[in-house]
Formats: sequence, structure tokens, C-alpha cells
Amino acid sequence: MLSRNQPQVYARRLRAVLIRSLPLLEARGIAVVILAGIVGVMAGILVTAMSQIVQDLHGLLFGVQPGGRLSGMFSLANPMQALIPAIGGILLGLTVIWLRIRKFRTPIDPIEANALYGGRMSLTDTFIIAGQTMISSGFGASVGLEAGYTQVGSGLASRLAGIFRLRRNDVRILVGCGAAGAIAAAFDAPLTGAFYGFELVIGIYSVANVAPVMTAAICASLTAEMFGGVPFPLELSGLPALTASQYVPFLLLGLLGGAASIAIMHLVTLIERGFARLSIDAALRPVIGGVIVGLLGLITPQVLSSGHGALHREFSMNYGLAVVTSVFVLKLAASAVSLGSGFRGGLFFASLFLGALLGKAFADVMVVVSPATGIDPAVAAVVGMTSLAVGVVGGPLTMTFLALESTRDLTLTGVVLAASIMSAILVRETFGYSFSTWRFHLRGETIRSAHDVGWMRSLTVGSMMRKDIKTIYASTTLAAFRKEIPLGSAQRVIAVDAGDHYVGVLIVAELHSDPSDGEVPVRDLAKYKDAVLVPSMNVQAAAETFQRAGAEELAVVEDFTDHIVLGLLTEGHLMRRYAEELDKARKDLSGEG
Repeated sequence: MLSRNQPQVYARRLRAVLIRSLPLLEARGIAVVILAGIVGVMAGILVTAMSQIVQDLHGLLFGVQPGGRLSGMFSLANPMQALIPAIGGILLGLTVIWLRIRKFRTPIDPIEANALYGGRMSLTDTFIIAGQTMISSGFGASVGLEAGYTQVGSGLASRLAGIFRLRRNDVRILVGCGAAGAIAAAFDAPLTGAFYGFELVIGIYSVANVAPVMTAAICASLTAEMFGGVPFPLELSGLPALTASQYVPFLLLGLLGGAASIAIMHLVTLIERGFARLSIDAALRPVIGGVIVGLLGLITPQVLSSGHGALHREFSMNYGLAVVTSVFVLKLAASAVSLGSGFRGGLFFASLFLGALLGKAFADVMVVVSPATGIDPAVAAVVGMTSLAVGVVGGPLTMTFLALESTRDLTLTGVVLAASIMSAILVRETFGYSFSTWRFHLRGETIRSAHDVGWMRSLTVGSMMRKDIKTIYASTTLAAFRKEIPLGSAQRVIAVDAGDHYVGVLIVAELHSDPSDGEVPVRDLAKYKDAVLVPSMNVQAAAETFQRAGAEELAVVEDFTDHIVLGLLTEGHLMRRYAEELDKARKDLSGEG
């Protein structure tokens, strides 16, 4: 039987052999590119396997024919199939109970891992999310598989980086490569996958990142094709030439897509809070959600699963405004209920489908309002698809390249990018979150992107404070203070009470020049009585406390209850340490260190 450390031993030996046989690998960047290619191949294989498992479940449970799609069906073959999402909810509820018994913490996804933990991810989290996502989508819940795809790609990339002991920034890049490969394999779109990695998981585009991320995306896409992955082309033919006058309506559609994305995120939260207020156990919520989704599926199967088949149907058929609007409402309800009730998955593909429906509805309305603009429904569907997805997922360039690679029509790129930017600006200025970061916000996290802020959390008050401080009893008179603490012997002294609890900060120079009577107790002259720091505060929280108090120095106490003094921290030292760590992080990112 292999010991726990043997895989790491083998990895070190493999790395040593590679470096001895290929001296070029001593260049860190080339080694990362080679690992990125391996990550891309793994992501392509896993994405194809997950997709096939879900397709097999759809065939087994719903009778979907080979090559068909669940959401592309016109009706369920048997009304009893409406119960299948509820059965999936039961299975998902059992996993919730198991995780509760085992006391698992909330799984960490790639964005959170790169923002807070230097790209470190747990394989256990990876397999839990992947399994729950396949159950959810496989049994018909209105969620996509993209969250599971990126989780497995990034999770295995993080593990590979850990085996080879890559430094923090290289781990983050490799995690981005895993996500990029997963999206590239899912959509047969290398540029889309690459920019997903740049914009959403790494958090920054730089020349140093291009080679590994593009390598991963291309390798993943080729691997998925080799293993029979289903591409995502949108067959659009005979599109009219776009005119300058049509840009204004499409920019308006971009704003509508951004507004709709904000409404969708709020709706999911509202349903989730509704379940919580009803005191329904988390293990039972997916069952109830599955019943509701199944009933909606009886009306139209287009609301089930991620919606690949339904999206292709919308592009191939010309439905009227009433039908398009009703499908939009039903799909929105199904997706919101699925996620709000606890099914695992994301809104990536649902937002594409909803956006396409929004675009078609917009085109139908424009025929009545302003027929002279000549808005083509297929073009409007692509613009709406990307605009709404930008608001939900984030990443305007990601969605622009998705439109380009899926339609193979370069003429759409300009208008799609313009509308996507309008959507992104609206969401950023009025809401400030994508769906992923909005979920972090609801959990109490402050991160808004994958930018690396984990080092800020490790830079705590406890690690920066001075412990060699002078204290004096707050009841000491001013005259006694001047005798005990001569001018020049110290800059600051902490006033404490008889129980050594914090009272305030005494500025020595100010007390020696104070005109008050010598019998005045120094507690009356103490400053910042209500402003203190605690050792667990990070640099950002400490800086905010300094700003609110208008202080240049603050005492550090054990906790906010007892106020036992532990040390002192000055704002100047705080800002110097922050600048040093920020400079170090920038050098690490640029590869200078």
C-alpha cells in the first residue's frame, strides 16, 4: 500500500529527472507552461466525462435520444418524469446530511481560492462540488455544469501545483489555467476559456500569463474534440449587415441585459432567504425545489437542466413574442428556484439562454416601436445572450469571444463588445458584484474579484504591533506623570485602570505642554478612548479604524470585551508594512522576484 507521502516523493523525482534531462525547464515560465498543458489535457478529459455522465442520466431518466438534449424536447414523454427533479433533490439532500455529519466546511471555488488562499484548493471540495453538480443537472434541475467544470479543472491544477511546490503566484496562474481549460473544453472555444481564466479566476491579464493560460485552453479544447466532446456552434446564416444606427438600440439592449442580470441575482437571493425564513431544513429544500421545477418542466422541458438544446431551438425557430416571453419567465423561475433551494450549479448557461430570449423579445418590440431600425432577431439574440451573461458571470471579453467563436461571425464582435461593456458598467456601478462574488458577499466575505488579497489578511495587527510599550495608571495626576515620564523618554504612553484595562493613549509632548492643573488625572487628557485594535485585524480593517478615529497611533487590546492592553501600532508603521507587502506582491506577479 502506498504511504501518504509517496506521491509527493514521486513528483519530486519526476521533476528532478525533467530538469536534468531538459535544462530549459530551469526557466520557471517554461515549466509553468508545460504544467499548464497537462492541466488543459486533464480538464478536457474531465469536462467530457462529466458532460457524458449527465447526458447518460438524461437518456436513462428522461428518455433523451443519443445526440439529443433534454431542454430541446417539446414535451416530457411521461408526466411522471416531472418527479425526477424531486428525486434528484432527495439525493442532493442526502449529501447535505452527510456533509453535515462529517462537519465539512463550505467548499472553496477557484475565484475564492485565488483571492484569499493563494490558489490552494481541496480535492475533497472539488469532488463534492462536481458530484453535486452532476446530480443536480442530471436529474433536471435548471442549473448548468460550468461551476463543476471549473471546479475540477482548477482543483486538479491546484493539486498539481502543490505537488511541484510552485510559488504562490504560479499556483494562482495554474488554477486559472484549470478554469480556462474547463470552459474552453465545454464550449470548444479556446479564446473564451482563456479570457475566462484572465478576467474571472486570475483577476488580471498580463503578458506573463498569456502562454500558460492559452496553452491550457488550446490543449483542453483539442482534448475534448479528441474524446468526442460536443461543440457549441450557433449556426447563423444570412445575417444582414449592421449599420451605425443600429448600435444605439443594441447599446440599450446591453443596458437591459445588465439590469436583468441584477434582478436575477436578487431573485435567487430572495428565494433562498424565503426558504430560510420558513425554517425548512437545508436537506429538504432541494426536494421542494425539485417538485416546483418538475411542474414547470411539464409546461415546457426547455426550463430543465442547463438549456443547451433550448438555446439551439430558439436560434433555429422563429417564435412569437408571447412564446419567447413565457419561456423566459418559466426558465427564470426554474433557475431561481433550483439555486435558491440548494441545487448545486451555476447561472452561466442559464444566463446565456435567458439573454438570448431577452434579445429576441427586444427585437420583436423594436419591430413595433421603431421598425426603421431593422433589428435582426438572431443578432439581437446574440447581443442579449452576451449582455445578460456579462452581468451574471462577469467578463465582457469572455462573452465577446464566446459570441465570436460560437457564431464564427467577426462582424458581430464590435456590437457584442459594445453592448457587453454597457452591461458591465451598469452592473459594476449600481450593484458591484457578479453572481459568484455576490454569493461571497451574502456569506460575509468582502472580495469582489479574484485579485489576490489573501496576503492582506495574513498581514495582521498582531504581526505588526509593538509590544514594548509603557503604561501608567489613568488615576495618576498630570504632575506625577510629568515627573515619572520626562519629556523625550517616550512618545506615547498607554493609560490603564487598576485592572490593566485600556483607558486611552497619552501623547507625552502634549501632556508636558498642557496648561491644565497638575492635579488633573491623566485619564481626562487621554485620547482615542473608544478606538482600539485587536491582533486578528488585517491591514485593511486596521487602516479603516485609523481613518475613522483620525488617529496616528492606537492601542492593541486582547479583545473588544476585556480591553487588556497587548501593544501599540502607529498608522505610519502600518502603511509602510502595507507598501512593502504590496510591492512584494507586484514583483511576484510580474516575475521579478
